[in-house]
Amino acid sequence: MAPAEPNALPFRPKGEIPHFAEEKEGWKGYVEWEEYPEKKKQAQEILKKYDFPEPPEFQLVPLPTTNPILTGERWKQYHDACGLDYIYKNSWSTVLKEKSEDMIHVLQFPYNGEPPGDRLIKTKLTNNKDHFVRNHGGVPDIDADKWTLDIGGLVKNPQKLTLAQLQDESIFPRQSNIVTLQCSGTRRIEQIHEYPGDGDELINAPWCEGAISTARWTGVSLKKVIKHCGGLVDNADNIEFFGADTYFKKGNVHNYIVSVPWRKVKVHEVLLAWEMNGEPLPRIHGHPLRVVVFGYIGARSVKWLYKIRAIHRPSTAPVQLKEYLYYSPQIGKQNAQYSNGFSIQDMPVSSAMITPKNMDQIIHSGHIRLAGWAYSGGGHWPVRVEVSGDGGSIWYEVPAENMSTKYFYAWRTWWIDLPVDAEGWLEMCVRCWDNAMNTQPTFVRSAWNWDLHVTSSAHRVKVYSINKSRPNTAATLKQLEENGTPMIPITRPVHFDLETDEEYAKAMESRAWRDPLE
Repeated sequence: MAPAEPNALPFRPKGEIPHFAEEKEGWKGYVEWEEYPEKKKQAQEILKKYDFPEPPEFQLVPLPTTNPILTGERWKQYHDACGLDYIYKNSWSTVLKEKSEDMIHVLQFPYNGEPPGDRLIKTKLTNNKDHFVRNHGGVPDIDADKWTLDIGGLVKNPQKLTLAQLQDESIFPRQSNIVTLQCSGTRRIEQIHEYPGDGDELINAPWCEGAISTARWTGVSLKKVIKHCGGLVDNADNIEFFGADTYFKKGNVHNYIVSVPWRKVKVHEVLLAWEMNGEPLPRIHGHPLRVVVFGYIGARSVKWLYKIRAIHRPSTAPVQLKEYLYYSPQIGKQNAQYSNGFSIQDMPVSSAMITPKNMDQIIHSGHIRLAGWAYSGGGHWPVRVEVSGDGGSIWYEVPAENMSTKYFYAWRTWWIDLPVDAEGWLEMCVRCWDNAMNTQPTFVRSAWNWDLHVTSSAHRVKVYSINKSRPNTAATLKQLEENGTPMIPITRPVHFDLETDEEYAKAMESRAWRDPLE
């Protein structure tokens, strides 16, 4: 299916379209908002003039079968109103150029996309074209030779560094790590299907199992850069990152800003990366420089980094203060407040079954192959993966030789040929144990929260088992084949009798027919 055009709904301007100039030469798609309160106010007043499209309903009704699944029309129109339509058009062009043709476009703009699951787990490192993308705004196009990084706030000696300086190993020793990045929305579709929540299509995009990927990232430890600036002063305990993308939030416009605690930086678990799997960062993944925070929610790994500030206490920017919050199960639309959710940082232990898929109908000889990924953040790693063919009563350990290499900051892919005798509908599930003996909640209901983050429960899929090692099943399959009738899908009716009258009479005789003797 051909991807949709980036401007599906017509936009009717009210008055003259404004022009918000790009901030720097060679920084296409970057508009500085944070330094200019009057510019933010102007944009706010413009946005007030319009009745933008309502968010699409995608939780209480079936998801569209299109690709893109959701198109983000209101986000496009926010940009239209501010004269920034070129941002979403250029961003979509970048998607088509840099990502695989068969990416699942969960949201067209701001772009959110995941790869087909079977290809995701074929290799321990994800191909750059297949690596998932979770954006909050457009994709800037920044000339690396004209890019600079401002480092300020509560540091002794503020600096402005070029990419060449950061890459000079006589100044900064290089660091390279294999790191898994995971969106907190991974497997959100399971919560949506059973217990819907907040319906913002950007904040709560309907991700499946592919919002996770692994790469070798190369750059410099942020700790080394802060040391180059003379270290922290005045009780600084958090580091704030500024991304060059434009982000609209409830009638206001911002640059993308989040923070991480200094304790994370101190142990060299925050990397300023310019290379991804041995290649320069693709534009869509943050060229020329991005942040990679090991074991944390992907939202802290800022792309298109242009400014760093040392601060006291976490950032009060909206993404840090008002988003990626984990609420208790009794919090919802009726009572959700920013102060009663805690900020998601470390990613918990989780796993997913990529194959088989939900509602698969499988003809087998007593074994069904299961395969997927397992991950644990926060300084932990997967140690054991277990699968069940009966919904979680009996568990089988995945053999160690069927799991990929252990890394401190990365997932492990796995597979197992699960013994299956039973036929009919079965519920397969998988859970992971990490090195701290953490494992996953048993059911989705245990993980539900209003913003539908962190679906960390045991992953479950329903499959229909057809065991051809059973003589009767094998005979029926042969009969179907001889008559040119497919077994799958099981819902397609059989247009001939599978039992003759003589066979029926013989079977009923052996069972003393249907009624009692007396």
